[in-house]
Amino acid sequence: MAVESSNDIYALPEDCLATALSLTSPKDVCRLSAVASTFRSASQSDTVWARFLPSDYLHIISRALDGGDSLLSNFHSKKDLYLHLCDHPLLIDDGRKSFQLEKLSGKKCCMLSARDLSIVWGDTPQYWRFLSLPESRFPEVAELLDVCWFEIRGKIEMSMLSLGTNYAAYLVFTCRSMVHGFDHQSAEGYVKVSGSESEKRSVCLDPDGARKRRHQLVPRRVGLFYRRLTQMRNPEAMLPEEEPEDPKQRGDGWMEVELGECFVEEGQDGELEVSVMEVKGGHWKSGIIIQGIEIRPKESQ
Repeated sequence: MAVESSNDIYALPEDCLATALSLTSPKDVCRLSAVASTFRSASQSDTVWARFLPSDYLHIISRALDGGDSLLSNFHSKKDLYLHLCDHPLLIDDGRKSFQLEKLSGKKCCMLSARDLSIVWGDTPQYWRFLSLPESRFPEVAELLDVCWFEIRGKIEMSMLSLGTNYAAYLVFTCRSMVHGFDHQSAEGYVKVSGSESEKRSVCLDPDGARKRRHQLVPRRVGLFYRRLTQMRNPEAMLPEEEPEDPKQRGDGWMEVELGECFVEEGQDGELEVSVMEVKGGHWKSGIIIQGIEIRPKESQ
Protein backbone atom coordinates (compact mmCIF):
# COMPACT_ATOMS: atom_id res chain seq x y z
CA MET A 1 0.00 0.00 0.00
CA ALA A 2 1.45 3.36 -1.04
CA VAL A 3 1.98 6.04 1.58
CA GLU A 4 0.03 9.06 0.31
CA SER A 5 0.94 11.63 2.97
CA SER A 6 3.39 12.18 5.77
CA ASN A 7 0.67 11.24 8.26
CA ASP A 8 0.27 7.82 6.67
CA ILE A 9 3.66 6.74 8.00
CA TYR A 10 2.08 6.47 11.43
CA ALA A 11 -0.31 3.87 10.02
CA LEU A 12 2.53 1.51 9.10
CA PRO A 13 2.93 -1.63 11.20
CA GLU A 14 5.38 -1.28 14.07
CA ASP A 15 7.75 -3.89 12.64
CA CYS A 16 7.99 -1.88 9.40
CA LEU A 17 8.81 1.27 11.36
CA ALA A 18 11.41 -0.65 13.38
CA THR A 19 13.06 -1.89 10.18
CA ALA A 20 13.18 1.66 8.83
CA LEU A 21 14.65 2.99 12.08
CA SER A 22 17.33 0.29 12.05
CA LEU A 23 18.65 1.81 8.81
CA THR A 24 19.44 5.11 10.54
CA SER A 25 21.73 5.57 13.54
CA PRO A 26 21.39 5.39 17.34
CA LYS A 27 21.46 9.18 17.44
CA ASP A 28 18.65 9.46 14.87
CA VAL A 29 16.53 6.81 16.61
CA CYS A 30 16.70 8.72 19.90
CA ARG A 31 15.62 11.90 18.14
CA LEU A 32 12.76 10.23 16.25
CA SER A 33 11.48 8.52 19.40
CA ALA A 34 10.66 11.97 20.75
CA VAL A 35 8.54 12.84 17.69
CA ALA A 36 5.58 10.51 18.26
CA SER A 37 4.50 7.59 20.42
CA THR A 38 4.49 5.35 17.32
CA PHE A 39 8.19 5.96 16.77
CA ARG A 40 8.84 5.66 20.49
CA SER A 41 7.36 2.19 20.61
CA ALA A 42 9.18 1.03 17.47
CA SER A 43 12.48 2.44 18.77
CA GLN A 44 12.44 -0.11 21.60
CA SER A 45 12.42 -3.05 19.21
CA ASP A 46 15.26 -5.58 19.16
CA THR A 47 15.15 -5.25 15.37
CA VAL A 48 16.52 -1.72 15.73
CA TRP A 49 19.21 -2.29 18.34
CA ALA A 50 20.41 -5.62 16.99
CA ARG A 51 21.40 -3.68 13.87
CA PHE A 52 23.41 -1.20 15.94
CA LEU A 53 25.29 -3.88 17.88
CA PRO A 54 28.47 -5.09 16.09
CA SER A 55 27.95 -8.28 14.10
CA ASP A 56 30.56 -10.02 16.28
CA TYR A 57 29.30 -8.72 19.63
CA LEU A 58 28.56 -12.22 20.96
CA HIS A 59 32.12 -13.33 20.22
CA ILE A 60 33.56 -10.23 21.89
CA ILE A 61 31.35 -10.67 24.97
CA SER A 62 32.43 -14.33 25.19
CA ARG A 63 35.98 -13.05 25.78
CA ALA A 64 34.91 -11.28 28.99
CA LEU A 65 36.49 -12.28 32.28
CA ASP A 66 33.43 -14.29 33.34
CA GLY A 67 32.74 -15.68 29.88
CA GLY A 68 29.96 -13.17 29.20
CA ASP A 69 27.00 -15.44 30.07
CA SER A 70 26.06 -13.43 33.17
CA LEU A 71 26.17 -10.18 31.19
CA LEU A 72 23.84 -11.49 28.50
CA SER A 73 21.43 -12.91 31.06
CA ASN A 74 21.13 -9.53 32.79
CA PHE A 75 19.62 -7.81 29.76
CA HIS A 76 16.33 -8.79 28.16
CA SER A 77 16.47 -6.26 25.33
CA LYS A 78 19.11 -5.40 22.75
CA LYS A 79 18.71 -1.71 23.59
CA ASP A 80 19.62 -2.26 27.25
CA LEU A 81 22.64 -4.32 26.23
CA TYR A 82 23.72 -1.65 23.73
CA LEU A 83 23.50 1.13 26.33
CA HIS A 84 25.37 -0.97 28.88
CA LEU A 85 28.24 -1.53 26.44
CA CYS A 86 28.34 2.23 25.83
CA ASP A 87 28.47 3.23 29.49
CA HIS A 88 30.47 0.33 31.01
CA PRO A 89 33.75 -0.74 29.36
CA LEU A 90 33.85 -4.54 29.15
CA LEU A 91 37.12 -6.17 30.25
CA ILE A 92 38.14 -8.93 27.83
CA ASP A 93 41.15 -11.15 27.14
CA ASP A 94 41.94 -11.84 30.80
CA GLY A 95 41.43 -8.19 31.70
CA ARG A 96 44.18 -6.97 29.36
CA LYS A 97 41.83 -5.07 27.03
CA SER A 98 38.54 -3.24 27.32
CA PHE A 99 35.75 -2.99 24.75
CA GLN A 100 33.13 -0.27 24.49
CA LEU A 101 30.66 1.23 22.00
CA GLU A 102 30.44 4.89 21.05
CA LYS A 103 26.90 5.83 22.08
CA LEU A 104 25.86 8.08 19.18
CA SER A 105 27.22 5.87 16.38
CA GLY A 106 27.67 2.34 17.71
CA LYS A 107 31.31 2.33 16.57
CA LYS A 108 33.74 0.06 18.40
CA CYS A 109 36.20 1.50 20.93
CA CYS A 110 39.05 -0.46 22.52
CA MET A 111 41.72 0.18 25.12
CA LEU A 112 44.92 -1.82 25.52
CA SER A 113 45.96 -2.04 29.16
CA ALA A 114 49.52 -1.40 30.32
CA ARG A 115 49.92 -5.18 30.66
CA ASP A 116 48.92 -5.61 27.01
CA LEU A 117 51.57 -3.14 25.81
CA SER A 118 55.20 -3.76 25.00
CA ILE A 119 57.17 -1.47 27.34
CA VAL A 120 60.94 -1.34 26.94
CA TRP A 121 62.50 -2.17 30.35
CA GLY A 122 58.96 -2.78 31.63
CA ASP A 123 60.02 -6.02 33.34
CA THR A 124 62.89 -4.34 35.22
CA PRO A 125 61.71 -3.23 38.72
CA GLN A 126 64.20 -0.39 38.99
CA TYR A 127 62.74 1.27 35.86
CA TRP A 128 59.03 0.37 35.90
CA ARG A 129 56.64 -1.18 38.37
CA PHE A 130 53.09 -2.50 38.04
CA LEU A 131 50.55 -1.61 40.70
CA SER A 132 46.80 -1.41 41.27
CA LEU A 133 44.85 1.85 41.33
CA PRO A 134 41.16 1.92 42.24
CA GLU A 135 40.45 4.58 39.60
CA SER A 136 41.78 2.39 36.76
CA ARG A 137 39.47 0.15 34.74
CA PHE A 138 42.24 -2.48 34.60
CA PRO A 139 43.68 -4.60 37.44
CA GLU A 140 47.14 -3.07 36.97
CA VAL A 141 48.79 0.09 35.67
CA ALA A 142 52.46 0.77 34.92
CA GLU A 143 54.36 3.44 36.87
CA LEU A 144 57.48 4.94 35.31
CA LEU A 145 60.18 5.08 37.99
CA ASP A 146 63.25 6.12 36.01
CA VAL A 147 64.27 5.47 32.39
CA CYS A 148 66.42 7.12 29.79
CA TRP A 149 64.94 5.11 26.89
CA PHE A 150 61.14 5.58 26.88
CA GLU A 151 59.35 3.35 24.37
CA ILE A 152 55.84 1.84 24.44
CA ARG A 153 54.21 -0.17 21.64
CA GLY A 154 50.80 -1.76 21.18
CA LYS A 155 48.83 -3.49 18.45
CA ILE A 156 45.26 -4.62 17.91
CA GLU A 157 43.51 -6.71 15.27
CA MET A 158 41.59 -4.65 12.72
CA SER A 159 38.56 -6.88 13.35
CA MET A 160 38.24 -5.20 16.76
CA LEU A 161 37.53 -1.87 15.03
CA SER A 162 34.66 -0.59 12.88
CA LEU A 163 35.43 -0.51 9.17
CA GLY A 164 35.02 2.70 7.19
CA THR A 165 35.94 4.74 10.26
CA ASN A 166 38.65 7.25 11.08
CA TYR A 167 40.29 6.27 14.40
CA ALA A 168 42.67 8.06 16.72
CA ALA A 169 44.90 6.49 19.39
CA TYR A 170 45.42 8.10 22.79
CA LEU A 171 47.94 7.40 25.54
CA VAL A 172 45.93 7.42 28.79
CA PHE A 173 47.99 8.31 31.86
CA THR A 174 48.16 10.23 35.11
CA CYS A 175 50.81 11.54 37.46
CA ARG A 176 51.39 10.60 41.07
CA SER A 177 54.27 13.03 41.66
CA MET A 178 56.32 15.60 39.78
CA VAL A 179 56.90 14.61 36.15
CA HIS A 180 60.58 14.77 35.28
CA GLY A 181 62.46 14.63 31.99
CA PHE A 182 59.65 15.14 29.47
CA ASP A 183 59.92 18.92 29.44
CA HIS A 184 63.32 18.80 27.71
CA GLN A 185 62.24 16.80 24.65
CA SER A 186 58.88 16.02 23.08
CA ALA A 187 57.97 12.37 22.59
CA GLU A 188 56.99 10.92 19.20
CA GLY A 189 53.70 9.17 18.50
CA TYR A 190 53.02 6.79 15.62
CA VAL A 191 49.85 5.08 14.35
CA LYS A 192 49.76 2.83 11.30
CA VAL A 193 48.26 -0.29 9.75
CA SER A 194 50.77 -3.15 9.66
CA GLY A 195 52.81 -3.09 6.48
CA SER A 196 52.23 0.61 5.76
CA GLU A 197 54.16 3.74 6.63
CA SER A 198 53.17 5.95 9.53
CA GLU A 199 53.49 9.67 10.14
CA LYS A 200 55.32 10.96 13.18
CA ARG A 201 53.46 13.19 15.62
CA SER A 202 55.15 15.27 18.31
CA VAL A 203 53.49 14.82 21.71
CA CYS A 204 54.10 16.28 25.16
CA LEU A 205 53.80 13.97 28.18
CA ASP A 206 54.32 16.70 30.75
CA PRO A 207 50.87 17.88 31.95
CA ASP A 208 52.36 21.32 32.59
CA GLY A 209 54.26 21.37 29.31
CA ALA A 210 52.25 24.12 27.60
CA ARG A 211 52.78 26.55 30.49
CA LYS A 212 56.48 25.74 30.68
CA ARG A 213 56.91 26.40 26.96
CA ARG A 214 55.18 29.77 27.27
CA HIS A 215 57.46 30.85 30.11
CA GLN A 216 60.68 29.24 29.00
CA LEU A 217 63.50 31.76 29.17
CA VAL A 218 66.96 31.09 27.73
CA PRO A 219 69.70 33.71 28.13
CA ARG A 220 70.50 35.20 24.72
CA ARG A 221 74.19 34.30 24.72
CA VAL A 222 73.60 30.83 26.08
CA GLY A 223 70.82 30.31 23.55
CA LEU A 224 73.02 31.42 20.65
CA PHE A 225 75.89 29.16 21.77
CA TYR A 226 73.50 26.23 22.20
CA ARG A 227 71.97 26.71 18.74
CA ARG A 228 75.39 26.84 17.06
CA LEU A 229 76.62 23.79 18.94
CA THR A 230 73.41 21.88 18.09
CA GLN A 231 73.68 22.84 14.43
CA MET A 232 77.25 21.52 14.23
CA ARG A 233 76.33 18.24 15.90
CA ASN A 234 72.98 17.68 14.19
CA PRO A 235 71.94 20.02 11.34
CA GLU A 236 68.46 18.44 11.21
CA ALA A 237 67.81 19.61 14.76
CA MET A 238 67.73 23.22 13.50
CA LEU A 239 64.64 22.60 11.37
CA PRO A 240 61.48 24.33 12.66
CA GLU A 241 59.99 22.28 15.47
CA GLU A 242 56.41 21.06 15.34
CA GLU A 243 54.24 22.32 18.18
CA PRO A 244 53.64 19.20 20.28
CA GLU A 245 50.22 17.80 21.11
CA ASP A 246 49.49 18.57 24.76
CA PRO A 247 47.68 16.26 27.22
CA LYS A 248 44.01 16.90 27.94
CA GLN A 249 41.92 16.02 30.96
CA ARG A 250 39.38 13.22 30.51
CA GLY A 251 35.99 12.91 32.12
CA ASP A 252 37.18 9.92 34.17
CA GLY A 253 39.94 11.91 35.86
CA TRP A 254 42.80 10.57 33.74
CA MET A 255 44.73 12.51 31.08
CA GLU A 256 45.19 11.60 27.45
CA VAL A 257 47.32 12.76 24.54
CA GLU A 258 46.56 11.91 20.92
CA LEU A 259 49.34 9.87 19.28
CA GLY A 260 47.97 9.89 15.74
CA GLU A 261 45.09 8.74 13.58
CA CYS A 262 44.34 6.21 10.87
CA PHE A 263 41.39 5.45 8.58
CA VAL A 264 40.22 1.82 8.78
CA GLU A 265 39.08 0.94 5.27
CA GLU A 266 36.40 -1.53 4.25
CA GLY A 267 37.83 -5.01 3.71
CA GLN A 268 41.09 -4.12 5.47
CA ASP A 269 42.73 -6.73 7.66
CA GLY A 270 45.98 -7.00 9.62
CA GLU A 271 46.77 -5.03 12.77
CA LEU A 272 46.70 -1.42 13.87
CA GLU A 273 50.07 -0.56 15.42
CA VAL A 274 50.57 2.29 17.89
CA SER A 275 53.74 3.52 19.57
CA VAL A 276 55.06 6.41 21.63
CA MET A 277 58.73 6.98 22.42
CA GLU A 278 61.33 9.47 23.54
CA VAL A 279 64.80 8.09 22.87
CA LYS A 280 66.69 11.10 21.51
CA GLY A 281 66.98 13.57 24.37
CA GLY A 282 69.13 11.44 26.64
CA HIS A 283 67.32 12.70 29.76
CA TRP A 284 66.16 10.46 32.57
CA LYS A 285 62.38 10.45 32.85
CA SER A 286 59.96 9.59 35.65
CA GLY A 287 56.64 10.42 37.26
CA ILE A 288 53.87 9.20 34.94
CA ILE A 289 51.51 6.24 35.36
CA ILE A 290 50.24 4.49 32.24
CA GLN A 291 46.73 3.02 32.20
CA GLY A 292 46.85 2.08 28.52
CA ILE A 293 46.31 3.16 24.92
CA GLU A 294 42.73 3.85 23.84
CA ILE A 295 41.67 3.57 20.20
CA ARG A 296 38.36 5.24 19.40
CA PRO A 297 36.64 7.01 16.48
CA LYS A 298 38.10 10.41 15.77
CA GLU A 299 35.74 13.23 16.60
CA SER A 300 34.84 15.54 13.71
CA GLN A 301 36.44 18.94 13.95
